[in-house]
Amino acid sequence: MPIAPASLDPAFDRDQFLLRQKFLAISEKYDVWDAEGNTILYIERPAHFLRNLGAGLAGLVAGLVTFILLILIASVLSNRTISVFLIILATFGWIAVNFIVTMALYQKRHVTFYRDNSKQERLLEILQDKKVEWITTTYTVIDASGQLLARLRKNYLFDLVRKRWQCLTPEGNLLCVAKEDSLILALLRRLIGVFFGVLRTNFVICEGTSQRLIGTFNRNFTLLDRYVLDLSADPERRLDRRIAVALGVILDTGERR
Repeated sequence: MPIAPASLDPAFDRDQFLLRQKFLAISEKYDVWDAEGNTILYIERPAHFLRNLGAGLAGLVAGLVTFILLILIASVLSNRTISVFLIILATFGWIAVNFIVTMALYQKRHVTFYRDNSKQERLLEILQDKKVEWITTTYTVIDASGQLLARLRKNYLFDLVRKRWQCLTPEGNLLCVAKEDSLILALLRRLIGVFFGVLRTNFVICEGTSQRLIGTFNRNFTLLDRYVLDLSADPERRLDRRIAVALGVILDTGERR
């Protein structure tokens, strides 16, 4: 596992990060504090609400126009076989055109880390790689200069038993794995849900392919979303703290918690 940079930005030069998601915000926004309660980072994942709403409406209109045109053509044809084919094509065409237009206009939701809420200084970014996520989803973590730091990957099939995220180096090697804190608790969550917050989802972070614990990401039992990313189990700081905080944010927003 690569050693983290010796001269980290002071905002990341620590082992504990306290994350608080802002309440009643359309976009996902976080304040990050140190262990003493000082604000050290501001994080934002814009929802692009109007842009993406417009994309959905444009897709709906484009699909509807396609459907109507094909139905009109079918209604004036004398060949019954072709007419039936066009009617079937109109139904599937509506869905296909709707999807294609919506996705073409849809804005990806990247995550940006700033020095503070003035958003004057960008420190880190998590890029959403794909607009459409089926079995897997991936994100790319880059620094302020655009240098690739890591890739985050999740296979949704694992959610059936125990949620898991993989963190990979730029070369594709496994850096660490974040997974639900317990297999038994994970199965209980599948059966009865979070049970009024008692079974809230927490994660443990293990080094590479081993089971060596290097960190935890726990949700506090509060009305508002508050999380503690604790990397005290990694005193050598073999895991780059920038990557660790990016992973922590994805463990919340990527899980749609």
